[in-house]
Amino acid sequence: MPAEKSEPPVTAFMLVKTTPEWLALTVQERVDAFTTQVLPAIEAKTTGVRSRFYDTEFYSARVTDVWVWEAEDHHTYQRLIDALRETPFWDRYFEVVDLLVGTENGYARTYGLEPVATITT
Repeated sequence: MPAEKSEPPVTAFMLVKTTPEWLALTVQERVDAFTTQVLPAIEAKTTGVRSRFYDTEFYSARVTDVWVWEAEDHHTYQRLIDALRETPFWDRYFEVVDLLVGTENGYARTYGLEPVATITT
């Protein structure tokens, strides 16, 4: 069996904390800022990414939100981060507290096993 050549998708859990500047904006201003300042930069620099957003300020004082970014490979993920760093998202509207990057079920792929951590009931 030949070695697998394609890279597994990359998932990044971006733990962020809102800044006073972001919180001073109205909800509509926040939506406008994201759609006019952040999304165009991402779309101009990369394809093959998707994101999901989770509010966590109800349960954590350290981070207010978690963005889950999925990229089709490591290079795409790097282009995504480069794009975000060139926008007010990075360190102006949000403080990036931590980045946790991995591949889903990487151990299973490495050892040719079925994933045991993914449970569907």
